[in-house]
Parts: sequence; structure tokens; C-alpha cells
Amino acid sequence: MKYIDEYRDSALAQHIAAAIRNAASPARIYRFMEFCGGHTHAIARYGLPDLLPDNVHMIHGPGCPVCVLPIGRIDMAIELALRHHAIVCTYADTLRVPASDGLSLLRAKARGGDIRMVYSVTDALKIARNNPGEAVVFFAIGFETTTPPTAVAIRQARAEGLKNFSVLCCHVLTPSAIINILESPEVRVLGTVPLDGFIGPAHVSTVIGSRPYDFFAEEYRKPVVIAGFEPLDVMQAILMLVRQVNEGRAEVENEFTRAVTSGGNEKAQKLVSEVFELRRSFEWRGLGDVPYSGLKIRSHYDEFDAERRFDLEYKPVPDNKACECGAILRGVKKPTDCKIFGTVCTPENPMGSCMVSSEGACAAHYSYGRHKHAEVPA
Repeated sequence: MKYIDEYRDSALAQHIAAAIRNAASPARIYRFMEFCGGHTHAIARYGLPDLLPDNVHMIHGPGCPVCVLPIGRIDMAIELALRHHAIVCTYADTLRVPASDGLSLLRAKARGGDIRMVYSVTDALKIARNNPGEAVVFFAIGFETTTPPTAVAIRQARAEGLKNFSVLCCHVLTPSAIINILESPEVRVLGTVPLDGFIGPAHVSTVIGSRPYDFFAEEYRKPVVIAGFEPLDVMQAILMLVRQVNEGRAEVENEFTRAVTSGGNEKAQKLVSEVFELRRSFEWRGLGDVPYSGLKIRSHYDEFDAERRFDLEYKPVPDNKACECGAILRGVKKPTDCKIFGTVCTPENPMGSCMVSSEGACAAHYSYGRHKHAEVPA
């Protein structure tokens, strides 16, 4: 059974769009945040805002793992390469995120740092095996989706006795970020936008399941619909959210039933729990310090913790004052509100993280056009 063409059918998209127009009350405005960058990409790529009525607004969220990395964490990886002369391995988009002093991992590589792009953490393990005399560090980023493979790699390194392998862990958690958006003190500085509901992430939810979102529906009275990444998935999720708002319901619904269950992947969850534990606080770009939102390696595996092995100290660094990534990640501003969007800041010359990753709101908006509803209403 195929699951691509069926979810890109234009006739079905028009049918769902008509259902949304019929369901949306002209007397109110609907504001829904798509948390995940994959949804932001799909919405921009397929021009979905142009199918929606004028009173249904989609707002970008902070669900791009590269975008939410603070500058200080990039600086730590650069320090590993330039000062400690470690081989630093990470994903492609991470290499281009701007850091301090005009550097990025890619520019640090040009200065002589041994920094390598990998497709998976297993590539980093292979590099460690092939370079037994060199320290190899995997710069691990991402949400719950990419955390289990990092846990597997750490267990594998111990099993093989790879003493030269370690991990700079920057894995973060989705539910904590959603809580922060709803009630953080930073709203006094960056502002906030009224939200009527969330489109829940797809890949993350295959791991953690739909159950963790119950809290937002129950405590904050915000409906959540977990959706896949295809255009019809997103359109159907919007229709489900509109119906919940109209009926005064705040429930967790699962549109992505072909991949997401209530309990998620319990084997992966147990593996992550064995290797990682919660940090008391972790800084997110645009969200500030978010309590219990990041993971660190448990002391049982501390020989594979690069922060401990190299005695690294995290130092917060303010963002570029001209860049609006922080406000965009919170959903307070749209990419075109940024004065340097599309001029000084482009995918070829990114000034902020939102322009680096294809899942970033700025990169998606730049690549696929400026749709009339891709904005935050006043």
C-alpha cells in the first residue's frame, strides 16, 4: 500500500478545503500553531494557506531542531574541534548555523578543525573505529525522534570498548517547549500570540505517542491534532481543529493513525531512559531557559559524555540583534517581519538559524513564496 500519492491528491485537497470553509465560523478567527518544522515546510511547499479561509491562520512553532540550538551550544562544538582537536561529527544543517565571532562549524572547519558531516550517528561510530588514536565526538541534536539512535550508539560504543568516542548531547523535548510557549515569562519581552490549538508533530509522536499531549488539552484547554507531513494530513488536521474549537472541545486527536499510537514506541522510550536523564534547564533559541526540556547522559555512561570528558562549560550568547529568529520561533513574528530577511539573510548566507535548515520557517518561506496567510494576525 502506498502512502505518498494518496496524500497529495489535489481533488481531495480541494474537498477538505471546502469542508474547512464550511466549518469555519466567519464570526471568529482561528489561530493554530504547527509545532514541527516538517509541517511548516509542507504548508509552505504545497501552498496550503492559499486554500484556507481568511480567518484561519497558521503560525510557525519552534519545532525545527537546528533552529532552536542556541549559539552557546554551537560554540561548545567549535571548541571541541579547534581547542581540543577532536573530530566533531554532526548533521549537515548544523554545520551552517551561525555561532560567535562570525564562526560556524563550517567556518571552523576552514580554519583547520576536523569537522565532518554524517548522515547518522552510526557514521560517527565508524569514524571512531577507523581513528583509534583520535577523539571523536558526535554533536547530537534533535527532538525525541533522533534521541533513540544516539542512545543505541552510546551502548554500542561501550559494548565495543570505543574509548575514543563521546557525545555532546543537545537533545531536547517537545512537550516542555509547548508549555514554555503557553506560559513562559519571556512573553513579557517577546510577546505572545493567542493560540486556539496545535498540530502535533508526526515523527516525534511515533516515539512518545499521543498520551503526553493530554496535559495540554486538559490543563490549558488547547486541542491537539497529531498529523502526518503530507498536505492532506495537514489539511485534515486543520479541519479537525476547527471542529474542536467550534464544539468547545479540547482533546487530543490522532490524524496520523497509520504511524502513531497512544503509547508510542515503548522499547525506544526505555532505551532513552536508560542512557539519558533530564537536565534541570536547557536554553532554547527564542525560548530562553526552559526547565526540564533537555537531556544529558546519565553518570552510568559518563565516559561517553563529551561535556564531562573535555570539561566544557556552557556560556549563553545573545543572538544577532538584527535577526528575528527568536520571535519567529515563538510564533510572534513572521519571516518577512525581519528587516534582513531575503536581503542580507538568505539560505546561501544565513544570519540566523531559521534560515539554515529546510525545516526553518525563514528557509521555507524564502524557498516557496510568501503566502498571504503565513503571518501572525494582529
